[in-house]
Amino acid sequence: MVALSGLASALESYRGRDRLMRTLGYCCQLVGGVLVEQCPARSEVGTRLLALSSQLSHCRTVLRLFDDVAMFVYTKQYGLGAEEEAIFVRCVSVLGNLADQLYYPCEHIAWAADAKILHVESAPWLTLSTALWGLSLLLGIARSLWMVLKLRQRLRSPLAALTSRLPQGKRRDMEAQIRSEALTLLSNLADLANAVHWLPPGILWAGRFPPWLVGLLGTISSLLSMYQAVGAGGQTYAAPDGPGSRNPDGGPSHGAAIAREGPGL
Repeated sequence: MVALSGLASALESYRGRDRLMRTLGYCCQLVGGVLVEQCPARSEVGTRLLALSSQLSHCRTVLRLFDDVAMFVYTKQYGLGAEEEAIFVRCVSVLGNLADQLYYPCEHIAWAADAKILHVESAPWLTLSTALWGLSLLLGIARSLWMVLKLRQRLRSPLAALTSRLPQGKRRDMEAQIRSEALTLLSNLADLANAVHWLPPGILWAGRFPPWLVGLLGTISSLLSMYQAVGAGGQTYAAPDGPGSRNPDGGPSHGAAIAREGPGL
């Protein structure tokens, strides 16, 4: 009953529903892709699951039409990262925020073009939004990797060995931050693999992933993000996460990535 109450509470929030839709959408793509490719007798079920995945993705794409303001408020509050100690973290975070902010209008234009609201080609805007998402992920990966290395370095330094100079509580906090950054790193790597897949053919492995692999990578990323959200709480916007219902595999799109919770999703 406690678990059911917790689920109901999470679903009352926009962010909670978004996380669930993302996870469910990628799971449907994973299972549907496997059934279509490996189980001909159940290919119809697989096709239906892929269709469900596409519809969940489209739903999230429409809901993200209202995320620009929340993202702008976050970007404005972070500013130039004056509270960050390291200039590298400050630079990659500011650039990441800029990429995220530009991502949304590009996706909105692509969506409006597909919906015949705007008389423009959607493909260029879709490519641009995917490229911005990939850039944001690369910057997030660089930040998380830098944070993990620096924190481990501090824990292993001769000075840190003197427990009297590094309180046990602070050591535990640093270890928890390392784990959080490591999970963020893995989540971003999984998303980056999908981001490259959704770029135009000819770029690295673009267009080469089967639906089940896209679903697997997205499921891994979504579960890691949900795990982090349980301990860290939600964020006020849905961070970029993919080309949405337009991708040829019918896969889901943008995630409630836990990016930059301070900032560090």
